[in-house]
Amino acid sequence: MEKQEWYRRIPKVDVLLESDGIRQYIPAYGYECVREAVRAELSDLRAQIAQFAEGAADEDVLLNEICVQDAAESGQSADFWILLTDRIGARLRRMQSPGLKKVLNGTGTILHTNLGRAPLGKEAASRVLETVSGYCNLEYDLEDGCRGERCGQIENILCEITGAEAAVAVNNNAAALLLILCTLAQGGEVIVSRGELVEIGGQFRIPDVMKQSGAGLVEVGTTNRTRLSDYETAVTETTKAILKVHTSNYRIIGFTEETSIEQLAPLREKYGIPLVEDLGSGALLDLTKYGLPGEPNVQDALRRGADIVCFSGDKLLGGPQAGIIAGKKEYIEKMRSNPLFRALRIDKITAAFLETILLEYRSMERALVRIPTLRMLTQNEKEIAEDAAELKILLEQAAFDAEIALYPCRSKVGGGALPVTELSSMAVGIRPSKISAETLSRRLRRLPIPVVTRIEDENVLVDARTFEMEYASEFVRMLKEAEIFSGKMCAEEER
Repeated sequence: MEKQEWYRRIPKVDVLLESDGIRQYIPAYGYECVREAVRAELSDLRAQIAQFAEGAADEDVLLNEICVQDAAESGQSADFWILLTDRIGARLRRMQSPGLKKVLNGTGTILHTNLGRAPLGKEAASRVLETVSGYCNLEYDLEDGCRGERCGQIENILCEITGAEAAVAVNNNAAALLLILCTLAQGGEVIVSRGELVEIGGQFRIPDVMKQSGAGLVEVGTTNRTRLSDYETAVTETTKAILKVHTSNYRIIGFTEETSIEQLAPLREKYGIPLVEDLGSGALLDLTKYGLPGEPNVQDALRRGADIVCFSGDKLLGGPQAGIIAGKKEYIEKMRSNPLFRALRIDKITAAFLETILLEYRSMERALVRIPTLRMLTQNEKEIAEDAAELKILLEQAAFDAEIALYPCRSKVGGGALPVTELSSMAVGIRPSKISAETLSRRLRRLPIPVVTRIEDENVLVDARTFEMEYASEFVRMLKEAEIFSGKMCAEEER
C-alpha cells in the first residue's frame, strides 16, 4: 500500500474529538488538553507510517501496532478506533502525571543529590502538611496580633542549639554565601586559600559566587598548604573578610597544611575583619560518636572563632533544601536589611520543614531516631542485615525467575558530605534469568513507584540501608503485576 493511502486512513482531529471514545476524556482533562493529545497521537501515527514507507518497519508490525486497516476488506475498523482511543487515553494520563514522584532508593547513597538528598520522613511531612495546607502565622505575631518576623522560631532554635547570637535561612547554601559576601564584602576583597576554591556542583564554583557578589577574590597559599602567614600577608585596607571553605565534597591528603578558624581569630582582632566559614554540608552533632569520621559542626565553628557560619539544610542536617547562616547579630542584621535577602528567603513550606527538623535536635537521641538521614548514617550492620534478609524472603516467596541472594556491599553518604567515607551494608542481589541486569534496572525505574538501584557483577542491588522497608511488600506486589522478569520485551523497550 502506498504511503499516501496509509495517511488517508488516519482520521481527522475533529472527527476523533466528536467520537464517544474521545469525548469521555474531556470532563476529566479538559477540551484543550484532549485536543493536544489527539494531535500528538496522530502525529506519531504519521511518523510510524513514514518509517514503514522508508523500509524501516515491517508492514505486519505496522498493522499490528496501529491497526490502520481497510474497513471494507478486513472489517476491523472498530479495533483501530478502540486502540487509538486507548492510546490517546494513555497519553493523557502521561501528560497529567506529575513529573516529580515518590522514588524508592536502593542505591545505598544516603544523600543522593539526584533523588532529592535528605529524605524528610512521614512524621515530619504530616506535621508540615497540617501547618501549610491552610493559613499559618508565617509573618504574624499571634501574641501581639501584629506583623512578625519570618522564621523567628527557626532563629530561636538555631541560637539555642548552636550558641549563635542570631540566624537566618535562605533557599540554599550557595545563596547563603552570596548574601554574606554581598553584604559584608561588596566592593572589597575576600581572602581564600587556593585549596578551598571548591566547585559546589553543577559547574558552580566559589569564585563564581564571589564574582556575582561584587567581592574581589584574593587567593593565598597553595592547593595543599596554606599557612597563617599567607593570610596575614594578604590583608590590605580593602580586605573585607577572610573566608574559610570546608572541603565537604572532596579531600586533600598527604603533604598538607591548613589554617583553622581558631588560628585565624587573632587576625580578626588585629585588623577588624570578620571571619566567615562555609561548612558546606554542615552538621549539628558530633558524628565521631557513631563511628563516622570527624566533620566540623556548627557549634564548634562558632566556638573556635567564626563570626559567621553557613551550611546546607538538606545534607547532614537532614532537612529541606536551605542555606542557614548563623553567627554574630551585627552581621546577621545587615544581611536582613540587604534587598537580596528578600529575593533569597525561604517560603512557608521550607520554613515549616526546617523548623520541624530543628525541633528534633533539642534531643540528640530523638534526632537520631526521627531524622531519616541520621538514622541511616548511624544504623548498625545487624539491623541492616535483618532488613535485607526480610526483603530477600519476600522476593523468594514470590518465586520470580531470578536468583535472589544477600550481597555484602558498601554504602555512601553522598550529597557533598564525608566524600571518602563508605559504610558497611547489606543488599539484596537480584540476578534475572531471562533478561539482563540493565533491562531489569530500567524496568524497575518504570514501576508505579520507581525503584532506583545499582548494578554489580550482573546483580541488581537493592541496598537495605537506604531502601524503605515499609514499602517491601508493595515492591514485591509491583514486580508481580508488571511481570517484570519476563523475557518478552515490552513495546516501549522495543521502540
